[in-house]
Amino acid sequence: MVRKITALLSMLIIFTAAAAQAAVAPVSFSDVVKKTRDGVVNISTTKTVTRKMPDIFHDEFFRKFFGDQFNAPNSGGKPQEYKTNSLGSGFVIDAAGLIVTNNHVIDGADEIIIKLNDKHEFKATVVGKDPMTDLALIKIDPKGVKLSPIKLGDSNLAEVGDWVVAIGNPLGLEWTVTAGIISGKARALGSGPYDNFMQTDASINPGNSGGPLLNLDGEVVGINTAIIPSGQGLGFAVPVNMLKDILPKLKKGKVDRGWLGVTVQSLDDKIAEGLGLENSEGALIADVVKGDPAEKAGIKAGDVVVAINGKPIKDSRDLINIIGGYEPNSVVKLTVVRDGKKRDISVKLGLRKDDNSTSTAPSEPEVSKPIAVKEIDAATAKKFGVDGGVAVTSIDETTNAYNAGLRTGDIILWVNRQSVKSAEDFYTKYDKIKTGDVVFLKVVSRGSGRFIAFDK
Repeated sequence: MVRKITALLSMLIIFTAAAAQAAVAPVSFSDVVKKTRDGVVNISTTKTVTRKMPDIFHDEFFRKFFGDQFNAPNSGGKPQEYKTNSLGSGFVIDAAGLIVTNNHVIDGADEIIIKLNDKHEFKATVVGKDPMTDLALIKIDPKGVKLSPIKLGDSNLAEVGDWVVAIGNPLGLEWTVTAGIISGKARALGSGPYDNFMQTDASINPGNSGGPLLNLDGEVVGINTAIIPSGQGLGFAVPVNMLKDILPKLKKGKVDRGWLGVTVQSLDDKIAEGLGLENSEGALIADVVKGDPAEKAGIKAGDVVVAINGKPIKDSRDLINIIGGYEPNSVVKLTVVRDGKKRDISVKLGLRKDDNSTSTAPSEPEVSKPIAVKEIDAATAKKFGVDGGVAVTSIDETTNAYNAGLRTGDIILWVNRQSVKSAEDFYTKYDKIKTGDVVFLKVVSRGSGRFIAFDK
């Protein structure tokens, strides 16, 4: 009898678990599609492109075989204009006709045509766009046609493993629906300073760009933006909270961002140890731009920002996104750790502008030491705005220093928080560090300051 009761209980547990699992996994996504499909739009654009055509008629090869008729005046080589067409997706966010899409879908377009699910078509105008997040806001005049706005959700609440649905126009196949899960969050693809993509295995293809990634409540949690052509099943969406943060600015036609004037990097355990920190949370100030807000406020290279206006900072990307969310001329309070002590520093932010980094030209290799260096001349010091330091002329690729990222051409300014004035000074300080201890370097690499830490 006891065995029978035990068997029945086991079967009941298995049945309950299966029922719970079935309750979580959707039988169908049709309710999500019915709720949102009319709010998704097809976007087609026309763009004028100027391209210089090859001048085959003046080519020596053709003249050699076909005579001087291939040397006729004014034949070929002239810039020519032609029209190109492209397709994308978008979604309606209010009944007045505002539509969200990707910047790359509408950038440079001469004409933007919006087609609704009921086949109505409208010309659209650009309200505002932001290349840094690849988001754009466009508008149509619905002329009495009822639109179906889609509700914006909360991407912070979306978790890895959650079901999501993508609706768009991949490869010209209008209002295609695909489903999958959120495969990852906070992905950086190297496309810009505000990379923070959600990854999904819901099928996304060219033409899906700008369309919504929806949760099971029919709310937008992401804007489908990017794919990796060589990786099947890898799609990426801008989190909807990034859109909500800049939407008021997009409606005004321009997205201005706050600017500190620093180069930042995330901490790892070695760098945290080198700075004497308890953990690796925070954003390390690797370099400070002369004359910019951070320098004026007293921020220094080596400071670790752990909070902004009381909000904890996890890493460098967190700092960049939070500062970028403030308006220029805003005053923010940075909580920094310097020499093991916390201090609050108020900074009046500037306006973020595009900038270009310069790189250090490698010197001729010299292989007498694992890390070989030489003094930098006055011109190099002036170019990179440094006082002292040595340039790495060669580095043994089997060393921990190389594995940590030190490269030929880098300029070393500090060794374990002590400034370096000459090659002899560097070797003296470096040689005093015991094998197995942490080496902590401040370097200028490819025109920007950063920190490197490794075991000697």
